[in-house]
Amino acid sequence: MRRGRNGSGIIGWVLIAVVLGALGFMAFSQSFEREDPKVTLSLDGYWNFKDPIHVNVEDASGLKSFKATLMTPHDEWVVVDDTTPSKEIKRSFDVLPPKGVRRVDSPSVTLKIEATDNSLWGLFMGNTLKEEFTYVIDQRRPNLAIVANSYKIQKGGSAIVVFKADDPHMESLKIETNFGKTFIAQPFIKEGYYASLLAWPVQEQSFTATVVARDRAGNEARSTVPLRLKDHVYRVSNIELSDAFLDGKIAQLANEYEQTAGVDDRLEQFKIINEKVRSDNEKIIHDITSKVSKNIVTDFNPAPFYPLVNGQKVADFGDHRIYSYKGQQNLSNAYHMGLDLASVHMGPIVASNGGKIVFSQPNGIYGNLPIIDHGFGLYTLYGHCSEVDVQEGDNVAAGQQIAKTGLSGYAMGDHLHFGILVQGIEVRPEEWMDTKWIYDNITSVIDDAKVIINQR
Repeated sequence: MRRGRNGSGIIGWVLIAVVLGALGFMAFSQSFEREDPKVTLSLDGYWNFKDPIHVNVEDASGLKSFKATLMTPHDEWVVVDDTTPSKEIKRSFDVLPPKGVRRVDSPSVTLKIEATDNSLWGLFMGNTLKEEFTYVIDQRRPNLAIVANSYKIQKGGSAIVVFKADDPHMESLKIETNFGKTFIAQPFIKEGYYASLLAWPVQEQSFTATVVARDRAGNEARSTVPLRLKDHVYRVSNIELSDAFLDGKIAQLANEYEQTAGVDDRLEQFKIINEKVRSDNEKIIHDITSKVSKNIVTDFNPAPFYPLVNGQKVADFGDHRIYSYKGQQNLSNAYHMGLDLASVHMGPIVASNGGKIVFSQPNGIYGNLPIIDHGFGLYTLYGHCSEVDVQEGDNVAAGQQIAKTGLSGYAMGDHLHFGILVQGIEVRPEEWMDTKWIYDNITSVIDDAKVIINQR
């Protein structure tokens, strides 16, 4: 009798241990995980009832089944029904309208998602997610039309476009180019109208600009700006480096820049300064001058830019400079992205148009460098200054002195490196120094657009 009771006690403890072990296994084993599948969708709130809704399902134990159903008050369609067990922790599905159904007689549809995982939890039935998402059906593209634009654009030059774009569910509005640059338009005159300056970079062989309007449902309208392209041949300068230049200016700059720290070879110093330092400096410039205000543009009528009284041109914009040294060809190259002007030693530099100082610091090869934001995505910069009379955040008036010419940075003689940029792209200063060009290509287009818009 005693032996039987002992045997029963042992068996009882074994059973308890087994039960506790099973419970522990269920509590900590991935096979018994208790989390519902997680679902993410590519669209939120709006659908054009054409493009697929990308659905991602994630679950630690894998997916046992997935079902997607579209519902309106009058109809219901099962559009995805997958019951193939999978151990993949992530799976993707595309939800499309039912075959043969292009439109629905309802302003919205409901997407019901049901997903069950491979967990053994819930009496081996798994965890099930059931969730519903409502989408407003929008199958209309945004209304988009070019109102006015410059007749032509020259390589390295500027242009303007004014257009109408409206949609109750507008998500994005931009101007795409064939070389990857996106121009941002500002609101213009009245609601639903926009305008933007455009720029054709010197290094690009062709130019196209297309206005793209996209709504939250994924509908897209596109309209290419009808510009006549005018080529312009820029100078190619083959420059022989001298020992005096390498031992003088380059050695001086190499001691100042961190990019040349520890580099003793003169030609390597020059290559780093001409390419790496220049690239780093220009990135700062491009980042600053790419910013565009969201304020409405009611007028834009800049005066011609004459920053240096009696300034004489000493170097061209767009000059492609190719360097060699004692028979070593093509050591390095660079584009000169401004117009060099010189007058007298430490000549006064004035702002031809008012604006805000957005940068006023030393910037590598550009030396002491103030940059003015004139609005509408138009910026001017003034390189190699000996003295700068303005600080970042200052508002300057037309005719105000902002600096003096000098030798700071990568300059061999006292002069001004004058640059003009449109949304971060350097353009020909000569255009913006020409009263007739400004009228023919910019201000007259704005005036024409105002007449057209006000008649509507």
